[in-house]
Amino acid sequence: MFDTETTALLRAVLDDVCESVSHREIGARTHVASKILEAATRGEVSPDGLRRVGHDALSRAPTMWR
Repeated sequence: MFDTETTALLRAVLDDVCESVSHREIGARTHVASKILEAATRGEVSPDGLRRVGHDALSRAPTMWR
């Protein structure tokens, strides 16, 4: 479980990375969120590091999710 500040950071990074992804594209958003969460669980909590993870996840998401 993350503290309130880290949870807010994760949410902000997800929103930033997925700003061009429709909210109806649940698969893509879920994929990106899971990769960001995995990185945070491993100790990556810098905004830039999490954004890199998120952008990488989005670029690797299956085409049907974009």
